[in-house]
Amino acid sequence: MAGLRVAITGASGRMGAELIDAAAGRDDVEFVLAASRTPEAVPGGDAPGAADVVVADADLGAALREREIDALVDFTVPEASVGYLEAAADAGVAVVVGTTGYDEDRQAALDAVADRVPFLKASNFSRGVAALRRAVQATVPALDGYDVEVTETHHSGKLDAPSGTAVTILDDIESARGGGDRGGDGADRVHGREGDQPRTGDEIGVHARRAGDIAGEHEILLAGNNEVVELTHRAGSRSIFAAGALDAAAWVVRRAPGRYDFDAVLNADGDDGSNGDRQ
Repeated sequence: MAGLRVAITGASGRMGAELIDAAAGRDDVEFVLAASRTPEAVPGGDAPGAADVVVADADLGAALREREIDALVDFTVPEASVGYLEAAADAGVAVVVGTTGYDEDRQAALDAVADRVPFLKASNFSRGVAALRRAVQATVPALDGYDVEVTETHHSGKLDAPSGTAVTILDDIESARGGGDRGGDGADRVHGREGDQPRTGDEIGVHARRAGDIAGEHEILLAGNNEVVELTHRAGSRSIFAAGALDAAAWVVRRAPGRYDFDAVLNADGDDGSNGDRQ
């Protein structure tokens, strides 16, 4: 049986290289097409039997159709990502998105893509982070009134701060407190502290650190009633995100057009592919 035919955008980047390695180690995935603004830098791009490599700014939609791609996996930057995803929608190709940091206009463009093809977006494709989020959603209501601080640490080249995963965790905390996403205007989120900064009200402290080649660390600290609870996840390698993204691609191609999340992939044991949990 032929494997899932996958295209990877940003193929010359850090996550692109991880996705290429992850696909090479799987029998159920066939890495067919790489898109990159610097195609000469795609790992293994000139090796015998390697995937086709195209310039990302060229007609990606035509390349997707010609090579009969099943799913496109995108870990790039917002200003490039939207164009790639729109090309996939034009070609009728399902998409898996790990890019973060979209503004409101680009979010609207993503919604339009999700109306046309199966669309799965996550700020993090780690199964451990998915478990961490579930723990947060259970712990925060049980410790009502406790102070909460969120700290994330990533490699020195990461662009967005706080990380997309941290923002998702903050949304989870605020939802678990019963307030929904109250952080859209930053009202309850205090980013770092300087000078006289005692805690007030229901604020959540948010701290972003950038150093070295750290794949990703997220810590949620809850303190009150003379006790401290810490929930922590540390990624030892970006390979865990690549593996999760390919799992998501294999799952989402069997879905109807619409927006899906990674939690649905983790809940899919025994699913025959006819149903899915939409966002």
